[in-house]
Amino acid sequence: MCVGAVARDAGRLLLVRRGQDPGRGRWSLPGGRVEAGETLAQAVEREVAEETALRVRCADLVGWVERIGPGYHFVILDFAVTLAAPGTPRAGDDAAQAAWVPFSEVGRLPLVEGLNDFLAQHGLLGPG
Repeated sequence: MCVGAVARDAGRLLLVRRGQDPGRGRWSLPGGRVEAGETLAQAVEREVAEETALRVRCADLVGWVERIGPGYHFVILDFAVTLAAPGTPRAGDDAAQAAWVPFSEVGRLPLVEGLNDFLAQHGLLGPG
């Protein structure tokens, strides 16, 4: 079980460039595995802090996806988040880079498989 964070601010989306497989070198929503004894909200908030150094508050479920590949099967629950305080993201943990990306530029990045479709399906690259 994994979680992801959908953080939007002033026409930008918070993304991380993955430093590990699967998806090494590609851009994704911040997130990762839920640890034993952790609620989904706690996992979202912890993962964002570890990968971007930003503090967020977990809000509503946006949607979910499954990713299956050699040696893994992830069910990822993506939640909307709000910033607890403004800030500039700094990559940490297994993120090679973290950035606020303008909505108009997201599709130009090498994204992890299925992310562009997920963002479009849920209307996440529009006003917000």
